[in-house]
Amino acid sequence: MFFRHIVSGMRNGVLAITRDARLALINDEAYRIFGVAPSPNDGGQPLASVLKDHPDVVRALTGVFDLHHMPARVELRLKPSGKVIGYTLALVRDDGGQVVGASMFFRDLTRVEQIEERERLRDRLAAVGEMAAMIAHEVKNPLAGIEVMAGLLKRKVADVPDAQATLSDIIKEAKMANAIVQEVLDFVRPIRLQVEHTTVREAVQGAIQLADTKARRGNIAITVNVPPGLPEIPADQHQLTQVFTNLLMNAYEAMHGEGHVIVSAERMHVDDGRDGHDEVQVIITDNGPGIPQDVADRVFEPFFTTKPKGSGLGLAIVRKIVDAHDGRLDLKSVPGEGTAIRVTLPVSGASEE
Repeated sequence: MFFRHIVSGMRNGVLAITRDARLALINDEAYRIFGVAPSPNDGGQPLASVLKDHPDVVRALTGVFDLHHMPARVELRLKPSGKVIGYTLALVRDDGGQVVGASMFFRDLTRVEQIEERERLRDRLAAVGEMAAMIAHEVKNPLAGIEVMAGLLKRKVADVPDAQATLSDIIKEAKMANAIVQEVLDFVRPIRLQVEHTTVREAVQGAIQLADTKARRGNIAITVNVPPGLPEIPADQHQLTQVFTNLLMNAYEAMHGEGHVIVSAERMHVDDGRDGHDEVQVIITDNGPGIPQDVADRVFEPFFTTKPKGSGLGLAIVRKIVDAHDGRLDLKSVPGEGTAIRVTLPVSGASEE
């Protein structure tokens, strides 16, 4: 009984089966990671029955009896939940050395995997960023010169309507190209956060006002459900406002002046198997046309865009800022029904240090 209490309180998942693949032991952490409701009748049941939603785990553990060499450590993504676990396998032998079962020791690596993936992305972007910054600086000066000279020429030919129209187009396109170059520079520059205690409500309100000056809202209605009692978070309010501004502008552009946008926020307590931690979730939902799945998988990639004159950097910048705040982004879209983007930010974290 003492042994079972030790195993039950471990922070790692423990799973053991008999030689005929029946469950001999499973602790609370294993139940939590697998998302299975504990039952006192699980002991002695076929492992495939208890973990019916995790056939990969069943195959890994039951297949250990056929292995000649035990892997030191293996990682596995659980398909129903997307969690990543790292596990080791071992054979259980009796006093005579006969194999009577097998065990699996594992831990939830989901958070570690997310951090490592962000580090890999940062490394790739750093190399691209250095090159893009050099190109952007070289292009920005000639663009400014074109805009200035076109403006001077426009004043000299004030009595020639055709020339006026052509020069106006030149100035407009030069301004657009300059804006894209500026976006590239904003994207490739390292983010230096000016962290302070920030209220999400102020950042959202500021974003709504700023988005109205940058994109046509038309008849789109906005509902804000951000309670004033949300905890302050350690964040750069200017950068956070830019996140929500970019998300609102994308919603406006997708909805073509008609529809409804809802901005909501709430405090969440996350059970991480230890003491838990608090987060603030901000969800921007629209009832626009939605995004096809193949596009939704790529919208946060740099330079990916479906717009004829888009830079493909608006949402990439959003992701970069959210990552810098140790936050998370999640997108859910149903074609024909709308899109919801969730921004999750820690109430306290690395950004606060």
